[in-house]
Amino acid sequence: MHRTSAARLSANRSRLGHKVRYALSHPERVVPYLRRAGRDGWLRLRHRGSHIAYYRAVMASDTARSPEAAVGGVPSHARWLAIGQMQYDYLLRHGLTPRDRMLEIGCGNLRAGWRFIEYLEPGHYVGIDISPDILIEAKKTLVRYGLQRKLPHLTPVADLTLDFLPDGYFTVVHAHSVFSHSPLEVIDECLSHVGRVLAPDGFFDFTFDRTDSDEHQVLGEDFYYRTETLIRLAGKHGLSARFMEDWERLPHGQSKLRVTHPASDRARSRRPGPPADRIG
Repeated sequence: MHRTSAARLSANRSRLGHKVRYALSHPERVVPYLRRAGRDGWLRLRHRGSHIAYYRAVMASDTARSPEAAVGGVPSHARWLAIGQMQYDYLLRHGLTPRDRMLEIGCGNLRAGWRFIEYLEPGHYVGIDISPDILIEAKKTLVRYGLQRKLPHLTPVADLTLDFLPDGYFTVVHAHSVFSHSPLEVIDECLSHVGRVLAPDGFFDFTFDRTDSDEHQVLGEDFYYRTETLIRLAGKHGLSARFMEDWERLPHGQSKLRVTHPASDRARSRRPGPPADRIG
């Protein structure tokens, strides 16, 4: 059974002492880290003032090297499949049905998305991403698995205002390994708008890198937050958030919160939503 260690949660990865200890323990990772730091520094200079533009450039660079590794740094196709399967299985255990209408924020190259698309009724999946490059790879994934008939909607976005989507439509909103790469203002933007598109009895699951120490970031790519910070942020926008303890038992490196409308008595035991017309 996987448990996040106290040492991991208390570590501040931005501190020099942590970096030195990590380098001594993993000398083979020093050169790749320095290469990444140089690349990221150059991209931050080119896209100063816009985290979205900066991270879009990061994704373009990572995708050019390896589309699967670009999504969460997955080192192998087998691991890419396993992480997607884990996300899919988790939502099935929480009552996902083919009639649910899903929005996947940061869908990437459909690591989990292709399974959701295959399972859901045609037209019930919408995937968005800030990276056009990774969405091109997502379309290749659709073709590889023969899912054209399921009519998924994939679109690039410049922000997380979700302004092109209908009110109260999605019974499930999902974001895996998105907020772990997002500064607080990007998370705040998403939470300020997701309630509008979320169905009254729907839920929004997102993962994040958790710390019990000082909140920090590394290279402008990886962000670590305290659970209570994100719960308060959801409350600021009239949403309830709870920590998903059962997710902690799975073999991964992130934590999960579930966000719902406070008035939803059905949020803790999922029920299929009513049928609805497709988007588009």
